[in-house]
Amino acid sequence: MAPLSRRDFLALAAAGRLSGPEWRHYPDPATDLDVIRLTDPSFASGMTASHLRQFTRRGEWLLYWSERYAASATSDPAARQAFLLDLKNGESTQLTGAAALDPASLALAPDDRSFFFFDGPSLKNGQLANNQIREIHTVPEDAARTGFTIGVDGSAIFSEGRNGRSRIVSVLRQQTRRVVEMDREIEELIARPRRAQVLYRAGGRLWLVNHDGSGNRQLKTAPGSTGAALWIPSGRTLIYLHVPEDPKELITLREHAPEEGTDTLLAKTSQFISASPNADASVFTGASRSRASAYVLILLRIARREMTLCEHGASDPAMVRPVFSPDSQNVLFVSDRHGKPAIYQVHVGRFVEETGPDAQ
Repeated sequence: MAPLSRRDFLALAAAGRLSGPEWRHYPDPATDLDVIRLTDPSFASGMTASHLRQFTRRGEWLLYWSERYAASATSDPAARQAFLLDLKNGESTQLTGAAALDPASLALAPDDRSFFFFDGPSLKNGQLANNQIREIHTVPEDAARTGFTIGVDGSAIFSEGRNGRSRIVSVLRQQTRRVVEMDREIEELIARPRRAQVLYRAGGRLWLVNHDGSGNRQLKTAPGSTGAALWIPSGRTLIYLHVPEDPKELITLREHAPEEGTDTLLAKTSQFISASPNADASVFTGASRSRASAYVLILLRIARREMTLCEHGASDPAMVRPVFSPDSQNVLFVSDRHGKPAIYQVHVGRFVEETGPDAQ
């Protein structure tokens, strides 16, 4: 099935509320690079989990959440809704009317024609062309849902836990099946690109399992604490932050290859709290957890050298989670430096080569 055309996306304006551009440019105090604030900080906005698809394939649109039309400043769960941002003209279209949207579950489907999200215990699928939304699964009342990811086959994958046991569940075409069940709590799930496998975190360690439940095994990562982890876009290897026990030591970025069983050091970091690769994994972007050096940075794989892009100034560095646009020409991140959380963008074309659809 072909992805939606620009004309199809523009038809969304007739289905949901449309808001005009909120962009504001300013020179970064640390680097003087031009930073664009894409959303208004008078209300909260943010991006989904870094491992989920939030950009359309050509990077023209961004799926995100916002409290733009909240009736008040209270923390009402219904205030958060899904929006689609046109990255060319700055217009945003509301996609949902959820009662309790989980912003970390927003994800575009692989075909760019629909999206997924959890509304409380209800997993829903929305069609971008006509704004139709349907429920495809309900988490049982006595179960707690954790994690969310989209498999290579387009299936929605998450965990349901009860009484100390967890099971990984897959939903495809409204058919629900159990992948695997275990006697431990699952903390997060990340589907492996181009392979029918899912990475999950349990007991502070990383595990890998096939979509049919076979091959369930713990990955032999470096001893110690394993921080944020992501697959590189090709799915060949996994990158993760290794956090030493001594807080005076530097956090390192490492790369793990499951088939080869190798685990190698990529670089030391300036205390990254998150890291994300560009399309060909030649460059990584990260946010420093240090309040004294609250920066968004890029790290060059070959040179093992960091470059500061801008200050993020976030009250909590965990919210920043910078990611590359699909063409590797922009880095987007979240910060509340000007009020409530907002989405920011900085152009990195001077430092990073443009990547195309075949970069992986």
